[in-house]
Amino acid sequence: MTGPAIERRATAVELRAADGRRLEGYAATFDTPATIGDFTETIAAGAFAASLARRGDILALVDHDPGRVLARTRSGTLTLGEDAKGLAFSIAVPDTQTGRDVLALAERGDLGGMSFGFTVPKGGERWAGKTRELRAVELVEISVVSAWPAYSGTSINARMRIPPRLAAIRRFMETVR
Repeated sequence: MTGPAIERRATAVELRAADGRRLEGYAATFDTPATIGDFTETIAAGAFAASLARRGDILALVDHDPGRVLARTRSGTLTLGEDAKGLAFSIAVPDTQTGRDVLALAERGDLGGMSFGFTVPKGGERWAGKTRELRAVELVEISVVSAWPAYSGTSINARMRIPPRLAAIRRFMETVR
């Protein structure tokens, strides 16, 4: 017997650069309507709480591809948490070809969004006509995606540490301009 099918939702991207080799932002935002096929869906605040509290191993992937792992909660390279806005994440990006490619695309603003894969436990959704509210989900993975988003309002921040000498040169060059 197989378990429930994993659903995936993609979200829009906003990029801001800062210090460190990290991607940070929101994989999902609360109360933001998205059209999924012939229905509208929103995510209620607290929808990820029980899943996160179980502290299972959740992956950070590229385009939902399990062969392109960026990070995972088990190793501490992926941190997830809920706040008033949504499902926040922080990925310590590996120095692999995939990691370098993702950082380069993030810095250029070429990424299409964030996405998350999930299942809905019994009682985890509420339907009102053609509107679905996700009240509880079992989070399986989050993904950096190059496709179009289903949800808007999420963000991803590229953070790269600049060596102190290069930062000093950059500051000097900005004063000369």
